Amino acid sequence: MNTAKLFGTALVAASLLATVGCTVMREQSTVGQAVDDTAITTQVKARFAESPVVSAMAINVETFHGTVQLSGFAKSDTERKTAESIARSVPNVKAVKNDIVVRP
Repeated sequence: MNTAKLFGTALVAASLLATVGCTVMREQSTVGQAVDDTAITTQVKARFAESPVVSAMAINVETFHGTVQLSGFAKSDTERKTAESIARSVPNVKAVKNDIVVRP
């Protein structure tokens, strides 16, 4: 297993463990919605970790009611656009707000 996949698996596992048992926050309407948002965030982060273009460590992902917000720094506009494209391709994503800053 290569390092990127190992890191991706560890990242997904850590995300799931960190969110298990969390209460409804940020004015979530239901616990189910919070779980759905957590699942979306985890899937986006896992796909970032698998991507050879996107740095999973440099881009933050938050989800609220199906809207994914991306923030952090990218090395190129290609990385920024690829991150947005990956996030949009995840099931149940309603919208993506791309606040990633390109830093050379």
